[in-house]
Amino acid sequence: MAILKNNLPIGFFDSGVGGLTVLKEVKRLMPNENFIYFGDTLHVPYGDKTKEQLLEYSKDILTFFEEKKCKAVVMACNTTSSTIYEDIKDKYSFKIYPIVQTVAKVLANTSIDRLGIFATKATISSNAYQNEIAKYNSNMKVFGQHCPEWVKIVENNTSERAESIEIIKNDLNLMLRNNPQKIVLGCTHYPFLLPVLTKFAPKELFIDPAKYFAQAINTDLTLAGLTNDNSSEHTEEFYVSSEPDKFKNSAKMFYEIEQTVNLLNF
Repeated sequence: MAILKNNLPIGFFDSGVGGLTVLKEVKRLMPNENFIYFGDTLHVPYGDKTKEQLLEYSKDILTFFEEKKCKAVVMACNTTSSTIYEDIKDKYSFKIYPIVQTVAKVLANTSIDRLGIFATKATISSNAYQNEIAKYNSNMKVFGQHCPEWVKIVENNTSERAESIEIIKNDLNLMLRNNPQKIVLGCTHYPFLLPVLTKFAPKELFIDPAKYFAQAINTDLTLAGLTNDNSSEHTEEFYVSSEPDKFKNSAKMFYEIEQTVNLLNF
């Protein structure tokens, strides 16, 4: 593995705007870092893609991050984390941080007995959260539920429309039948929907994994001596594979992007 320098950027990738929830938390904890974000908007949503497709997409994205000399890459997407992380984790010069595996370990060590997981079809089908939690806590009951329309609602910024609210409410009611003590928003797009979800259930019921994930990344990079201590200059770059203006507009729900969003075709 190449010798990495502290001031090299941290890369983030997701299928669209969802990973900005993670970037925001990491930036809050690590304000001196340089960040590069890639949203694969051409292929959103990832939740209905095959493993082979996700491996193909990720190869291009991770090669791009290698060319940008990233010191670490944050797999801010639950779908890729749950389906392809094990296949790619050792193939690059940087460490890859997967959201599912990282957050599941934290959740397993809580006092929760009944845990709900809202996620994409691919994440739920993989049983990734259940399997990872079981490694550390076999007693926790985990209830996974696919929310097929939620990513589209976020990407299209239609969460306040009546039909979208009805979809979200119905999915929530289905999960509440399991009497979960907490519900993980197991797709980085889903925290954007908290204003709607909290109309029908208390805010404290929901877990935004980004907070746990960001803390784990901060701790690990600190222990590795790879945090950037230079506060005088730090940069952010944003790239997408289609519709940069739409991405920038949708991002306003959670993250204000001041820079130009660059279109990147592999």
